[in-house]
Amino acid sequence: MENFAAPARPIVQRMTEAADAAPERAVAFQGAPGANSHVAAEQAFPDGLPLPCFDFADAIEAVQTGAADCAIIPIENSLHGRVADIHFLLPESGLVITGEHFLPIRHALLACGPKEEVREVMSHPQALGQCRHWLRAQGIAAVAYPDTAGAAAMVAEARDPAIAALAPPAAAALYGLDLLEEDVSDAAHNVTRFVTLARGSQPVSGDGPFMTTLIFEVRNVPAALYKALGGFATNGVNMTKLESYQRGASFAATEFYADIVGRPGDPATDRALEELGFHSKWVRLLGTYRQAMERG
Repeated sequence: MENFAAPARPIVQRMTEAADAAPERAVAFQGAPGANSHVAAEQAFPDGLPLPCFDFADAIEAVQTGAADCAIIPIENSLHGRVADIHFLLPESGLVITGEHFLPIRHALLACGPKEEVREVMSHPQALGQCRHWLRAQGIAAVAYPDTAGAAAMVAEARDPAIAALAPPAAAALYGLDLLEEDVSDAAHNVTRFVTLARGSQPVSGDGPFMTTLIFEVRNVPAALYKALGGFATNGVNMTKLESYQRGASFAATEFYADIVGRPGDPATDRALEELGFHSKWVRLLGTYRQAMERG
């Protein structure tokens, strides 16, 4: 609680008390009230009780301990790429991905004075990256902060007209700031993808399409990745995301995070995963869930 700026603490306390009274409805999110993750939680779970957490580790811990039924975490943005290191967070958490949600992002410039006096803007590094050309054109310096609405709360606490925040428009009313400009972004197609994390997998049934997220490590042999992925091509399984990442200090990018269209139990998916396993040291499925937006 004390990690949040003073203007956010009473709101965080009220939301936390509501979630504590009904943890089976609680949805943990990273950030202060009014953050984009808060908006995503309300959209994805209209009957839920959003539970603000200062960082991703806190949101995951809330689910692990039963303080929340699930967490909603941003993992990638259409303008600025990867958000959270889900391939590091998830395997260690014991949680599984049970759903996804796409949120159009519309940043606003919030401050306690006129735009002409603004010299610096605080926000999450993702938000600053998504608006870097606009900020440069305005001659405004970027200052990183753990989340967007938390930056708005800090600006409200400082009451310095030279410092503004990039945050969702609703944060202005929450923290008593002036909304100086809306739709601040370098491109209109600014969308963030969120995933829902829960303690246990939920059966997926009915009509798809479905997504499956997995991580794997290929064998240290020539053309290992080419061979490992061949089964997806020959079986017609669409892989919509593939990222390499390093673990430890090896500097060998042999571990991968992937999203595929399909689910275990589908013959084509099973054949592709079997071939992947044959050419990999290990394969771990992180979750299967209904697709929220068509890929293609």
